[in-house]
Amino acid sequence: MLFFFLSDFEDLAKAYVKTKKVIEQTGIPRFYIKCLVELEDFISDMWEDRDGRKAMSKTNSKGLTTLRQKLRKYMRDFEDDIKGYRENPDAEEEELQAESEDEEDVEVVPSLKPKIADGFLKPIDKAAADDDDDDDDSLWGSDHESSSSSDDELPSVGGLRQYTAAMFLKKTGEEASKEAEAKRIRKEEKAQKKKDSKKDEGEWTDVVKGAPHVIEKTVMFAKDTEVNHEAVMKKLTEIISARGKKSTDRNEQIELLHELATIADTNNLGPAVQVKIMFNIVAAIYDYNPNIATCMRSEMWDKCIKNVGDLLELIANNADITVGENILEDSENVETSPYRVRGCILTVVERMDEEFTKMLQACDAHSTEYVDRLKDETVVCEMIEKLQAYLEGKATTEEMCRVYLKRVEHTYYKFDHTIVDGTATEDPTREVMQQLCKYIHAKDNSDRLRTRAMLCHIYHHALHNRWYQARDLMLMSHLQDTIQHSDIPTQILYNRTMVQLGLCAFREGMIRDSHNALVDIQSGGRAKELLAQGLLLQRQHERTPEQEKIEKRRLLPYHMHINLELLECVYLVSAMLMEIPYMAAHEFDARRRMISKNFHHVLRLSERQTLPGPPESMREHVVAASKAMKKGNWNECQNFIINDKMNAKVWDLFYQKDRVRDMVTRKIQEESLRTYLFTYSSVYDSLSLVSLAEMFELEISVVHSIISKMIINEELMASLDEPTRTVVMHRTEPTRLQSLALQLSEKVSSLVDNNEKIMEFKQGNFGFQKTNQNYGGYQQNKDNWQGNKYQNKDNWTGGSKYQNKDTWQGNKYQQNKDNWTGGNRRNQNRQQRAY
Repeated sequence: MLFFFLSDFEDLAKAYVKTKKVIEQTGIPRFYIKCLVELEDFISDMWEDRDGRKAMSKTNSKGLTTLRQKLRKYMRDFEDDIKGYRENPDAEEEELQAESEDEEDVEVVPSLKPKIADGFLKPIDKAAADDDDDDDDSLWGSDHESSSSSDDELPSVGGLRQYTAAMFLKKTGEEASKEAEAKRIRKEEKAQKKKDSKKDEGEWTDVVKGAPHVIEKTVMFAKDTEVNHEAVMKKLTEIISARGKKSTDRNEQIELLHELATIADTNNLGPAVQVKIMFNIVAAIYDYNPNIATCMRSEMWDKCIKNVGDLLELIANNADITVGENILEDSENVETSPYRVRGCILTVVERMDEEFTKMLQACDAHSTEYVDRLKDETVVCEMIEKLQAYLEGKATTEEMCRVYLKRVEHTYYKFDHTIVDGTATEDPTREVMQQLCKYIHAKDNSDRLRTRAMLCHIYHHALHNRWYQARDLMLMSHLQDTIQHSDIPTQILYNRTMVQLGLCAFREGMIRDSHNALVDIQSGGRAKELLAQGLLLQRQHERTPEQEKIEKRRLLPYHMHINLELLECVYLVSAMLMEIPYMAAHEFDARRRMISKNFHHVLRLSERQTLPGPPESMREHVVAASKAMKKGNWNECQNFIINDKMNAKVWDLFYQKDRVRDMVTRKIQEESLRTYLFTYSSVYDSLSLVSLAEMFELEISVVHSIISKMIINEELMASLDEPTRTVVMHRTEPTRLQSLALQLSEKVSSLVDNNEKIMEFKQGNFGFQKTNQNYGGYQQNKDNWQGNKYQNKDNWTGGSKYQNKDTWQGNKYQQNKDNWTGGNRRNQNRQQRAY
């Protein structure tokens, strides 16, 4: 029960904290102090009752102690109010009683007045009567008007008006017209009174939602004041001094600064004053939204773009204005040329770029609003180029690296199809990226800018199918060794670059390189989060609201996303083309390693299905294609990988889609041929190259090349007969029974070796080398027992393992080896002579 009191007390304290702003203005409510006092008295009574405390349960006793400690600590903040309440606890009731008595003195209850004759009485109140008549016109019509208009003529008794039955009778025509005229006159007089009162009070204005409405505008300068540099700068300082205060209307502050800029322009105070005021206008626009996690409103964004553009143009057109953040306010010069103004235009443009990114993050990616906002990117890029042109030759190398990186970050992910097609005679973006990144590599002192420039450059190469340049640049930079020490946005850029490298390798037919580039991103199932394209639910622990805000702020705008389904399909197809031939070649190998764990996981999930149906999703198509490739059926495998569904989901998303589909088909044919040879080589004595070429629809030269590589790498124990164009199998591959027997012998031998090591370890630990005096008969028995052990071991392991092994494994390694490896070497020599 006392635990319920404790939770109620905590809820009460939380409610007080939530309403603290209101309480600071109105004062602490008396009922709140009353609750605290009564709760304190209750706890004190419970605490003094020792017998009752002993009879309490452990839970209630603990709750009472906790509540008493928290309440005593909490009430220290209200000592004066509690003391005042205890001195006069009935003060509030006395005040309420006095107010109610005052109201009773004013009120007159008609039912308590005496009745007279055949009517009833009510107080005579001319104004009230007129108001009642006015209000009831629309309800009761002309009859009521005529009856109410005769109230003035009624007789009164004792100051009370008397109503008789005569007043309810119908009036004659003349009387009715007179009363209507009198009513009309009274209405006109009333309307005139309302108009006069409105004139006295002034006009009413609508209150705007949000910021407090300012009725009177601040007067910039008095009529007789001379508007000069000193007056304008003084007024500017006055306006800026209100920045950041709670009572400041941010919208009004922006308007005041605009008005001050207009006044300065009208009085021809020079461009430096305009630059100074515009720096403050842009800062006020950035301050308009106090929450840094949310984006600014669209109308404020339009103002921001316009003002930043005007500021850049003004600075660029006036070469005698020097702008810098290292200029002190005391050393500013806005009156005579050369001008010096404190401010950093680079920081202004960088902040504008951040706000643009936040605007895109806040928009729905599939709405027209996102498209409209994305159109502003051309304006942002133009401003960055103007800033670059202005800073060249003036700024430091660090500032130039910053502005160059901004331009690189707006260029690296944009695809130019004319470059890939080869229709463009020149490649301007490649030259620009080369120039900017080269400058950053040479001049930058911080690792962050250099690393980001390098990654953007690699991404741009990979996006335009320049595989070898991108690969060499990545390997020479050694970024994979140090990227874990970089900040999170740089790690996200590294992940995006590796993904783009993998896609580029796949488009160029480098299947193994593509798999190696994508395996780290796809193996954990967190590609969406690693590429900053969305948040995933975490199983172990939930994110705090603050962590979620920070991670959402890192997300990339939608137009920079990489298609995740395309990425997964490329990874699974690459894994299939590598894993299926490897599984066929090492079917009976106990120590077979997995190339792709994720691919094996997908295969295991499909094998668990009791009733597999036709494939629907992209993963199911790849699994079905893998099963067909295991059998060497390349045509069925191709139909699962390349069909209408997969074209719509994956292959049509590539730029040169027909080229990519042809490459995938060719790779499927080649790997299916290798899988077929691995699986069925033990069945054939020889195979015709012409038959294999027809079966897999490949050229004879391609088939010859594939088989030659397999023989050279000792993957296939065969030889090529050039005159007859056949592959002669050596039949040296062990059968399934022989492979299992070899595995068993290896396991038994390793088991025996482990047992011997364990016995040696035990002998060293227990000190069997000590004298017989310490161990007595145990040492003798041990000798007899170990002697039997080693004698029997000679019979068992020596005869079974070593003697039989010589006859059995000797045949394997000596007799069969001549037929297996020796024949292979002779075949290699024969092939070399044939070449």
